[in-house]
Amino acid sequence: MPSQNFTENILVTGANGQLANEIKIIADHYPGYKFFFTTKEELPIENSEAVKSVFEKNKIDYCINCAAYTAVDKAESEKEKAFLINADAVGNLANICNTFQAKLIHISTDYVYDGSSNIPLKEDSKTGSVNIYGESKLKGEELTLEKNPSALIIRTSWVYSSFGNNFVKTMLRLFKEKTEISVVSDQYGSPTYAADLATTIMTFVERIQQGEEWSGIFNYCNEGIITWYQFAEEIKSLINSKCLINPIPTSSYKTTAKRPQYSVLDTSKIKQALQIPIPVWKESLKKCMEILDAV
Repeated sequence: MPSQNFTENILVTGANGQLANEIKIIADHYPGYKFFFTTKEELPIENSEAVKSVFEKNKIDYCINCAAYTAVDKAESEKEKAFLINADAVGNLANICNTFQAKLIHISTDYVYDGSSNIPLKEDSKTGSVNIYGESKLKGEELTLEKNPSALIIRTSWVYSSFGNNFVKTMLRLFKEKTEISVVSDQYGSPTYAADLATTIMTFVERIQQGEEWSGIFNYCNEGIITWYQFAEEIKSLINSKCLINPIPTSSYKTTAKRPQYSVLDTSKIKQALQIPIPVWKESLKKCMEILDAV
């Protein structure tokens, strides 16, 4: 727990998203920090002057950038918008953080990889996205490190929480509405409970505040390698649903944007750096489902 004889200011962008909402939940556990949560309406990160104004007015020490264009399929027809928010705006944010000497923690994605691997992907594994969304996020990473080499980038995958729209909530809805569904069984990854990621980000913040220096790219996701079908089956078992789930190949589930076949993240770097355990995906899913059940 941070000491209370200092106050540092943390700007969290994309305040309506899953991750920012999870940071809101734990913010009270960090009394040495003052949090400023801004939605895309309150602070569109592509508006440089508006961002500068927030930094000047509030003397920001850390910026956790949760803002992103995340409509993967829509990005195929809205390339300009995806690149504006996920790349150009992020580069500007990195530049502004550098100018104001604020630490930038930027959230990226497993979609920066092309999915051709069959072993967990390290931070220095070859990148190359199979869709526009991934391309825009990769460009955002490149601009971040180019304009602000001290920035910290966290790549994550298959994010879900009790907030927003995500796979877990979609499955829960479908199990209520249908007696039979089909789910892709040949795409491999690792789910990430946004609450776990939020705590890890704040661990970085505390360590940096204590004088440790962290920069560059880190992977974070929960432990375990599964398919979307296995993910769905576990959700189903936790609520004792009778819905039949049919495993299908990617070729039978047409989407506008191509998805990577394999995007399992190797998290050994972050575990070693922070000396933290990472929860197994089933444990975290159970916690999230208990929260959803109580709603």
